[in-house]
Amino acid sequence: MSSWTLKSIPPHDWFICLDIDPYFDHEHDPVEIVEKGYTRTIPLEERDIVATMFFNGDPENPEFHIQTEEDFSKSEIHQANKVFARILGADLDLRPFYDQAVKDPVLGPRMTEFYGLKRMSRATLLEDIMNRIIQMRLSHKPTAKKMAFKVRERYGTHLMHNGKTLPTWPRPFQIARADPAQIRKLGPTRRKGEFITGLAQDILAGELDMEWLDQHADPAVFYETISRVRGIGPTSAQDLMLFRPRTDAVFPSNIQKGKEKGLRRWIILSYGGDPDRTTEAEFKEMIKNWKGFEAAGIEFLFVNYIIESKKDRD
Repeated sequence: MSSWTLKSIPPHDWFICLDIDPYFDHEHDPVEIVEKGYTRTIPLEERDIVATMFFNGDPENPEFHIQTEEDFSKSEIHQANKVFARILGADLDLRPFYDQAVKDPVLGPRMTEFYGLKRMSRATLLEDIMNRIIQMRLSHKPTAKKMAFKVRERYGTHLMHNGKTLPTWPRPFQIARADPAQIRKLGPTRRKGEFITGLAQDILAGELDMEWLDQHADPAVFYETISRVRGIGPTSAQDLMLFRPRTDAVFPSNIQKGKEKGLRRWIILSYGGDPDRTTEAEFKEMIKNWKGFEAAGIEFLFVNYIIESKKDRD
């Protein structure tokens, strides 16, 4: 068994994430995670592993205790920490953002209410993209999560944990040769199967550098590049940008039939504007307190929306 501690840049209150269902996969029960920990598969350079993470509950001195049933080398622990840092947003430094946006009329109150919030993502950009493609246009999210789990179960590596099997998210070589007709039998449409296998083939062919896109590409370049991938339109490209281990993002205008679409529309409405008539200059003025932290800022609005929706259902 190996165990170690991953430190996060404060403030970071990971427990806020337990109220946000989209952050988690089919096998996760947020109610149980507080006591049993957050267990998931982690892709290392040479193999996949299972690890369990526990949060210390201190937003000002946030630490994550990670343990595994296997013994790992220092190199493997370093690799696992990089993956967990992406999942948890541990390396995102939002302290300047709090200083910058504290008086913002829209973000300020949300940042106070959800102090310490950092977005969660999946282990890699490929996982985020596959999850997005499988679940898009499906309104019943438990069903969508189940479909994603079935794809993992069919094409990913099976790992044992506490007597149960956990499937990994498939790597490109595991999904590239999949038959879209067989993926259709797992729930996603045939076209979604084609999108996923086509993406994996492009990665293996060297046409997409996922690590560069995830960590280094300018937000505008990321948006333009991902938008050209089959199955990923402007809205999905916008959302995927927010999961990267960076705080910045762009919200390009996407007017269709005279109507502004996507996150830009939502942001303008939040500031009391008219999305279909707001100029670029007016939009930049609205989000001037977001500069450099656009990906982090939108997450506060998203979490507020999720929490308010739950209150309405209750």
